[in-house]
Amino acid sequence: MQVPSAMPEVWRPYFLSPNGPVMVTDSVMLNGVIATAVAAGLCTPEDGKSAAKESKKKVGEFKEEKKRLKMLVDSYADDLVTRSTEQSKTTVELQKQYEKLIVEVKELASRSIPKQM
Repeated sequence: MQVPSAMPEVWRPYFLSPNGPVMVTDSVMLNGVIATAVAAGLCTPEDGKSAAKESKKKVGEFKEEKKRLKMLVDSYADDLVTRSTEQSKTTVELQKQYEKLIVEVKELASRSIPKQM
């Protein structure tokens, strides 16, 4: 004859998982859902308020950091635009000088060289 197994006893009725209350045989080490249920049951309303304040503070800090980083990136972008513009101007100036030199070289090459005696 088979003896019916006894239902495992409820460990703490206020530790609720999606499957119901946490039982004595449940493991927080082997089951993430159970671990979450126990952690949630351990948090007091005061813990929740404290975490909410800390979260708001962190969000504010992240927003400030984001603003600082945006300003830094914008500054780098402005510097790159300035350098690119300067480089373009320099390139145009060099191109003009090159063209003048080519004209001078062609003029000099077209002249006849006097023979020395």
